[in-house]
Amino acid sequence: MSDLNDRVALVTGGGSGIGRDGARVVVAGRRVAEGEETAGLIEAAGGRATFVRADLANPDEIEALFEAARRHVGPVTIAFNNAGVQEPRTPLAGLDPGLYDHVFGVNVRAVLLCMQHEIRHMLEAGGGVIVNNASVSGARNPNPGLALYSASKAAVISLTRSAATEYGPRNIRVNAVSPGRVRTAMMLASGIADMSEVARGLPLGRLGRPEEVAEAVVWLASAASGFVSGHVLAVDGGFLAQ
Repeated sequence: MSDLNDRVALVTGGGSGIGRDGARVVVAGRRVAEGEETAGLIEAAGGRATFVRADLANPDEIEALFEAARRHVGPVTIAFNNAGVQEPRTPLAGLDPGLYDHVFGVNVRAVLLCMQHEIRHMLEAGGGVIVNNASVSGARNPNPGLALYSASKAAVISLTRSAATEYGPRNIRVNAVSPGRVRTAMMLASGIADMSEVARGLPLGRLGRPEEVAEAVVWLASAASGFVSGHVLAVDGGFLAQ
């Protein structure tokens, strides 16, 4: 995937495998220690990375993030909109309405605002690639009690397809990954008591690894997927096939 060499990649909400493949990476997130650690790991693997602290729930900080990215490395031509949150597991009728603003603020509004900035950068640069982090929950809710999270990820899928349709003629590809049961901090904090039972319920018989999602993102960001746009790639161990 040498076509990523010297491209400017933005990753919100943590890191990905893109940094191993030669891109100049801007890592954005709220947690400074984790963000700096991610940037350090990318550099240790031979990449180049800069961490910019940004709370994506704050539109002003999103704007500042893209100003910083341009100042440090130039216009963004690859973007992985990865940041996301979910509500505490609660039946829909008992949801605190205030949670709507929190979940949709990060999972939908922030993705929309980041995409707007990314598209402007990419139009200036002559093209680019956006990958959004959706979820199998956006297609079929596997977790009762997470109605807001599921609805927000369905919105991400719709935004992805709309942007792909509108900006494909301008040389901007837009896709999404839909992870399933992947062993992440969010998954482990989701209130599921028996992870081994969850794993046994998947066709592949195990939970996914974050690295497997990252590899899918790298592929979607590369020229190897050059005729793929408006697609939602499930990285789910066969969950949606059931």
